[in-house]
Amino acid sequence: MFKLDDEFLESIGLNDLPEEQKKAFLQHIYDELELRVGTKLSDGMSDAQLEEFESIIDRKDDIITAWLAQQAPNYYNDEAFTRIQQATGLDVNDPALRSEYAATKWLEVNRPDYRDVVASVLDDLKNEIISNRDKILGTDQSAA
Repeated sequence: MFKLDDEFLESIGLNDLPEEQKKAFLQHIYDELELRVGTKLSDGMSDAQLEEFESIIDRKDDIITAWLAQQAPNYYNDEAFTRIQQATGLDVNDPALRSEYAATKWLEVNRPDYRDVVASVLDDLKNEIISNRDKILGTDQSAA
C-alpha cells in the first residue's frame, strides 16, 4: 500500500514545502484521494451495496457482525485480518479492527479491482500535483 508522508512529498517534488504546510497538504491529499476513490468505486454499484458499505464504514456493529457471519465466518484466521491487526496494533476483539477488516473484505468481494482503482486514482492525483507543483510552491513565474 502507499503512505502519505515525507517520502510521498519528495516523490512529487514537494519536499521543499514549508514544514508547517506539509501536514495540512497531506491531509488534503488524503481527503481528495478518499473522495475520488469512493466516487470511482461506487460507479455501477446498487443502492443496496452502497448502503451496506456505508453501514460498515460507519461502524454499525450489527451490520458488520451479520456481514462477517455470512461472508467471512472464520475471519480471525484470515491472513488479511492478522495483517490489519498487526498494522493497527488493535486488540483482536476491538470493534474498530473488525470494522476495518470488514471494509477491506467487503471491497474484495464487491469490487475486487479496488486496489487497482486506488493505484490509478493516486497516479492521476500525483500527476495533477506534479503539473501544478510550481503554483503550489509559489514559484510559478508564468502567473506574474
